Amino acid sequence: MGWALLTVLALPAAAQEIHQFSVRECIEYARKNNLQVKNALLDIRIQEQSNRATTSAALPSVNASGSLTDYFKVPIMLVPGEFVNRPGERIPVSFQTKYNATGSINLQQVLFDGQVFVGLQARKTSMDYRQKNYEVTDEAIAANIYKVYYQLSASKTQVALLDANIERASKLEHDVTVMHQNGFSEQLDVDRANVQLANLQTEKEKLFNTIANGYLGLKLLIGMPAKDSLVLTEAVTENEIKTGLMDSAYSYNDRLDFQSVQLARKLNEFNVKRYKLSYWPTVSLNSAFSKNWFNDKFNMFGKSDWYTTLYVGLNVSFSIFDGFAKDANIKQAKYQLQQTENQIEDLKKTIDNDVSTAFNTYRSAIVTLDLQKKNRTLAENVYTQTKKKYESGLASNTDITNTQTDLRTAETNYISAMYDAIVAKIDYLKAIGKLPK
Repeated sequence: MGWALLTVLALPAAAQEIHQFSVRECIEYARKNNLQVKNALLDIRIQEQSNRATTSAALPSVNASGSLTDYFKVPIMLVPGEFVNRPGERIPVSFQTKYNATGSINLQQVLFDGQVFVGLQARKTSMDYRQKNYEVTDEAIAANIYKVYYQLSASKTQVALLDANIERASKLEHDVTVMHQNGFSEQLDVDRANVQLANLQTEKEKLFNTIANGYLGLKLLIGMPAKDSLVLTEAVTENEIKTGLMDSAYSYNDRLDFQSVQLARKLNEFNVKRYKLSYWPTVSLNSAFSKNWFNDKFNMFGKSDWYTTLYVGLNVSFSIFDGFAKDANIKQAKYQLQQTENQIEDLKKTIDNDVSTAFNTYRSAIVTLDLQKKNRTLAENVYTQTKKKYESGLASNTDITNTQTDLRTAETNYISAMYDAIVAKIDYLKAIGKLPK
């Protein structure tokens, strides 16, 4: 009954759609709807288009152009009069027709350019780098989903324990009231029982609110509208929390962030190679085909007025002195490569520290969970025995109240230990690079 009410409280009344999800289904939903994941996927698409632009530099470039000129005043040139037996004069003449038209097609093809070829070689690594960054983002989102999902799932146990306490407190309040009516207890005992019951009912209301907000947080994490209903179909058990504790082997290459920084190093190596090849000459082929029309009358379709030009050329160019720009670029790229190498070494140390810390925290959380489970069982037994003594007149109301408080404290500590163990396991699996995908 309590958990059914919790589900109603956790889900908005105006929900449009009901989702019954396991933790894996929550992760899959997030991959389609979480904005961070969407943007990481868009980075991959952006890199695809960047690669296409890189490829275009190695493909032929074909351009077409055309022009039409109407000389309202035809250009005049002065030529020496000696050309026409008029020495000492400057004779105005025109070599230009009134109408001129040109249509041409130009082709250019890179035959060798070291920087272009290195860019082509780096395309796959660039895509791998973007893909790996997407996987890093996806893993971070998945880790948070695991934590929130399993904590919400474990909260069912918390609600059940609280309901059991409320049931005990209600029975105790009823028994104390009957005993007071028969003169076997004081009004103070009845008041204490009512206070205990009211405190538990208040605690339950706060718990419902906390869990309802937890559901809203999980929806936000996976990109689900707050108005939709989310029902968790997968439970978490102590055995599942403890599974994997002894799996302490790990490899740096299992970590997605380590794979990403290695790809970054490879890209920086390409960068160094690209700038080194900038010293090499570039070779390209160029060709042009054009038609030119000249006439004093506007008749562009006169066949005799069109003249054809066609040529093919080979261009070779290289820099003699560039103010040491290439040398500066090479050194800058080398320093960036060194930075990446340093990041890799630092990341190795960070991973070692993460794994050791996560393992210690996980192991301690399991030990604490076992201790709190035993303590909860013991507190429950103490409460049961004290209540029997109280009903037999061998224990006071203060005794039963104290043992009830101790039981609630033990149960709270047990739930807290379970939450801590869930988080510790997820952090440990992420640290060793074995978080379920």
